[in-house]
Amino acid sequence: MSIDFQMTTEQVRGPAIHVQGLEKSYKDLHVLRGVDFDVARGSIFALLGSNGAGKTTVVRILSTLLKADAGTTSVCGFDVVTQAANVRESMSLTGQFSAVDEILSGRENLVLVARLRHLKDAGRIADDLLARFGLNDAAERKVSAYSGGMRRRLDIAMSLIGDPPVIFLDEPTTGLDPQVRVEVWNSVKELAEGGTTVLLTTQHLDEAEQLADRIAILHEGRIIANGTLAELKQLLPPAKVEYVEKQPSLEDVFLAIVGDKGIGSKAGAASADGTNS
Repeated sequence: MSIDFQMTTEQVRGPAIHVQGLEKSYKDLHVLRGVDFDVARGSIFALLGSNGAGKTTVVRILSTLLKADAGTTSVCGFDVVTQAANVRESMSLTGQFSAVDEILSGRENLVLVARLRHLKDAGRIADDLLARFGLNDAAERKVSAYSGGMRRRLDIAMSLIGDPPVIFLDEPTTGLDPQVRVEVWNSVKELAEGGTTVLLTTQHLDEAEQLADRIAILHEGRIIANGTLAELKQLLPPAKVEYVEKQPSLEDVFLAIVGDKGIGSKAGAASADGTNS
């Protein structure tokens, strides 16, 4: 059942996601060492980092599944610690692996979630989402017969039931082939075009480059760069190839910042807007 609350100016106009000084350790392992970033409403924000960089830990904290050691976090203006119930009402999470019931059909999965959220007219909600994600023809088919791309699209569709303003996608294309990845990318773009705020974690450079309005690079528990793709590319000078300037790719930027070459030793600790992370 929905929670009644009064929306403050900050909740209406502020960033959809706010993270400041976020820290998390497991005994001697410091996973997050003071993470800071904001995500604008209706945008796609990519948290880019290598495997084990701490991306999933950030998502688990923001989705109230894990308690931080220090820092301030909010979703839609609601404090993740003190207003956890409101945060859960405001967001949805799609993990690295599809959380669909293979015994049920695609439509039955959607109807089940709608009913669990106490929404009226669960059948209509399911049909609308099946149409939106191109799954009409497979609506009555058991999910066990779905392709990887169809399962992922159904998984994302399930996360949209109840129209949450914020959705977390934790490495949504893990294990998918290139064609299916493009299908998922198109679905993510449609979410943002409809006004949904998307925080996407990924270790795929092309995914961040294709989807994100803004990209933050998480490395060794800190945000070491944060900006638009164009701003991040400005961190590296163009390379000259036979007297023609070749603009750096996101891969060039990432390797230079995370590695031991180029700007890694100097500008690696600075974000694209010039502030320290």
